[in-house]
Amino acid sequence: MKKISTLVASVLITLFLVACSLPPVHPVTRQELMKTRVYNRFIIEESPEELLYSLNTRGEVVIESRRNIPGKKFDVFLKLLATSEGIHVLEYDR
Repeated sequence: MKKISTLVASVLITLFLVACSLPPVHPVTRQELMKTRVYNRFIIEESPEELLYSLNTRGEVVIESRRNIPGKKFDVFLKLLATSEGIHVLEYDR
């Protein structure tokens, strides 16, 4: 019984540590952020510096934005993830 509880505790701790957001190994630059074209495709109130700070300290950021389509209003949540391959942009409807 003790082995099972130790195993379960180990698995839970491992899952918890893997689920935490971590800062990227290499800091994200403004050029990398602009290559994603998020400021062209979406209307974002946060400045690029605010997004870079969040990406470089936590590794991810979720912001409220709107798609940049003239005459229409599509509210979305944007999730930006700083990975070793670059910045990944995920959008979710609000």
